[in-house]
Order: sequence, then C-alpha cells, then structure tokens
Amino acid sequence: MAASLKQKIAEVFDEPGCDKNQGKSEKERKKGCTKQLSPGAAAGGCAFDGAKIALQPIVDVAHLVHGPIACEGNSWDNRHSASSGSQLYRTGFTTDINELDVVYGGEKRLFKSVREIIEKYNPPAVFVYQTCVTALIGDDIEAVCKKASEKFGKPVIPVNSPGFAGPKNLGNKLGGESILDYVIGTEEPEYTTPYDINIIGEYNLSGELWQIKPLLDALGVRILSCISGDGRYHEVASSHRAKVNMMVCSKSMINIATRMEKNWGIPYFEGSFYGIGDMSDTLRQIARLLVKQGAGADLIDRTERLIEVEEARAWKRLEKYKERLKGKRVLLITGGVKSWSVVSALQEVGMEIVGTSVKKSTKEDKEKIKEIMGDDAHMIDDMTPREMYAMLRDAKADIMLSGGRSQFIALKARMPWLDINQERHHAYGGYEGMVELVEEIDKALYNPVWQQVRIPAPWDEVDAGMLQADPFVKPVKAEGQGGGGHGHDQGHGHEHAHA
Repeated sequence: MAASLKQKIAEVFDEPGCDKNQGKSEKERKKGCTKQLSPGAAAGGCAFDGAKIALQPIVDVAHLVHGPIACEGNSWDNRHSASSGSQLYRTGFTTDINELDVVYGGEKRLFKSVREIIEKYNPPAVFVYQTCVTALIGDDIEAVCKKASEKFGKPVIPVNSPGFAGPKNLGNKLGGESILDYVIGTEEPEYTTPYDINIIGEYNLSGELWQIKPLLDALGVRILSCISGDGRYHEVASSHRAKVNMMVCSKSMINIATRMEKNWGIPYFEGSFYGIGDMSDTLRQIARLLVKQGAGADLIDRTERLIEVEEARAWKRLEKYKERLKGKRVLLITGGVKSWSVVSALQEVGMEIVGTSVKKSTKEDKEKIKEIMGDDAHMIDDMTPREMYAMLRDAKADIMLSGGRSQFIALKARMPWLDINQERHHAYGGYEGMVELVEEIDKALYNPVWQQVRIPAPWDEVDAGMLQADPFVKPVKAEGQGGGGHGHDQGHGHEHAHA
C-alpha cells in the first residue's frame, strides 16, 4: 500500500465526529481502526465499491474506473439513484487494462481514456477510481490526473481507494476525502442566501430527495448542494458557502461534515427523513440552525405551521392501516441510518420490531436504537441466513425488511418480504414516503399468495393421512424419490416449485 494512501486512511480514522474515536487515548487514535480484510470479507463491498457508491450519484461527472473491466461490472441502474438532468453518471467508463498493461504499466492508457471522455462527452469533470490491480502495479493516478487537468483544462479528480485498502465503509470516506481535497471550495456559487444548506450522505435512491425538496422549498430553504444524490459538480465545488450541513448517513460521510465545520465554520447535525416524527424533527433542526446562522426568526414559526399541516395530512392517510398493522412483527436486516430511522417509522403505526441489524451501524446509530426501542432492543450484529430462516419459519416475525440479497431467505420460509435497501423501486423519504412505505408493507403482508404457498402440497397431505391412519405404514415415495441423491434432489425440487 502506498505511503500516501496509508496516511490518508490514518487521517480518515482519526475522526473528530466519532465518539468512539474520541474516547481513545492519543496513542490508540494513531493506530486508527484499520483491519485487514480476510478472504471473502469484501463480499459486501470493498473500498473501491464504497467510493464509487458514494460519488457516482454526482450525475454530470464522468466516472472512470482504472482497472480490469470486471471492477466496473454492470453499473447500469444498480442503485436506482435518480437524476433530474444529466444521465452521464449511468454510463460505465473503464480503462479495461490487460496483461500487457500489468507488465508495462497502465498510466498511458489512463491518460488516453481521460482524453477520449473529454473529447466525446465534455463533462465538467472526470473522476478516476483506483482499483486493486492498478494500485499493486504502482500506477500513480494522482500524477496522471494532474497532468490531464493541465492538458485539457478540466478537473480530473483522483479517487485513491483500491479495494484491498479495506471495507466498503472506508471507501465511502475515502471518496469523501477526494472531493474535500480536490473539489469542495474550488468554485463559487452564482449567489448565496441565508437559507442555503447542504445535505450530506443522501443518494436520492428512487427519488427520495424529491420528496423532501418541496417541503424545503415551501420554507424558502435552498439545497445548495446534495452530496451526492442528484448532485452537480459545480454545486459540490461551491458547497462551502452553505450556512448549515445536514448529515443523513454518518456511517459513510461524517468526515465531510466535520472537515467543512473545521475549514469553513459550517455547523452540522444528523437527521433522518424516514418516519413522520423524524421528518418533523429534521425540519425543526434545519430551521433552528439557520436562524442561529442569521436567517429570519420567522422561519421557526413557518416550519411549525408546515409540520402541523403535513403531519395531519399524513396521519389521515395512514389511519386505515393502523388497525391492520398493529402488533405485526418486523425483522429489519439493514444498517447505517436505516437501522434506527426505519424502526421509529414503523413503531409510529403500531408495528413491533423483533430485531434490527447493526452490522453496518455506528455507535451513535446503536445508541439511537436503544433510545427508541429501550434497553431490551434486539440488535443483531451478524445474523446468518440459517438464523434468519429459523426466525421467520418459527413465526417470530410476520415480515422481513432487507436488501435484495436476503429476499430468498424470506421466500424460502414462505413469509412476506419488502426491499428497504438501495435496489428498491419505491421512495420512502418524508411524509409522502412514510405513507408509501406503510402501503407497501400492507400489500406485502395481506397478499393472498402467502395463503396459497403455505397450503401443504397434495403429496404431503396424502403422506400425512396415511401416517395418521396407521403410524407403522411408511409413506409411498414417488418414483425417483428413493435411493440415490439424484432422486432426493428431484423431490426437493418439487417442494420448492410448489412454494
């Protein structure tokens, strides 16, 4: 690992916004939180993956992956981060290095790739992502990006986060460091207002930001920059002129908020857009901090009036679901801000949380879960698929909310499942999103398909009847089910086809 990358990782982990870090001695803080990846540990995402996830929603930028084509993969719409304008971010750019590049170096290929992108697409900037292979052969992407910037008169931003550096979360922060070092503060906005804010760690998944923006527009609050959902390079570059920063997911980009507070004196707070109560608290905190920073004092009264109207409208629409969902048990397998914000949202309509995953949550996230659910909160560090299946099969939960990778566990247990992670097709932010979330949960729970799939298969009913009539009579197996493993697999396949 290059010395510059080691130094950057040490700086990232010496995080003033992390209570756990501040509780350490100065000697312990210097050690950081680095932990070498064990084989298979990158299955949930490596540092490169984390950096690309964090920055790709900047929609008008060309995102160039310097590495083998497999690192770029199939990037088209894999996170449903929506754009209100440019679609350039949805195009996968890669240098596609080969064996000869590994031997002779890939820097010339990288420079030519940057030139081709600028000539063909003319983006406001090009982001270049380092990967494991190119980092191991010693390609200096910082030097190439500097030379390309001087040659073509465009910002070419190095994102030095090779996969072997650490897990996805470290990559999120390294991506944030790149825009702190090379982007934020490099341009000035056309104009500023006392009501300018940045939203950090919001990715506009399925258009969630667009459910929040009308509420802020109604208050006269301007989103100067969103880092990074539906973001624009110029907006991010001039985001240092905002009056307040809102931190949505501290797990990924807390370093941006703390560095901006240190460098430009912009105060920040962590809030959530999920659930009626949390949405209202977020609006109140934005108003309070903006007034403290010089906005008109009437903003607080206007915020309260807006909250009153929006809450009444949302609760009126949710009333019909409260009786149907009251007491329903939810298993929540997610992480980060959703590990506590979605809990609060579901409790508002009377649902019970039997467990929430905290594998990707910070210490602050866990404290908020305890605050919401009490000391007996069932927080799951790392639940295995077998444990999830047993919990659902034994009816300890009525529905599972998780990402797409866990859906087949719920379906195998013949239990309802709802996508709550980045691949989802529905937006759950704000008051409108809360209504949408409850509607989708209600549809999943009361879908008649679950009654159908839980009915025993006809051959299972016959076997059960024979056993009940004479317990000493063995069930007759269908042809091909007895004996060898192949026959057993066929019987198992029949059961799953029915389920």
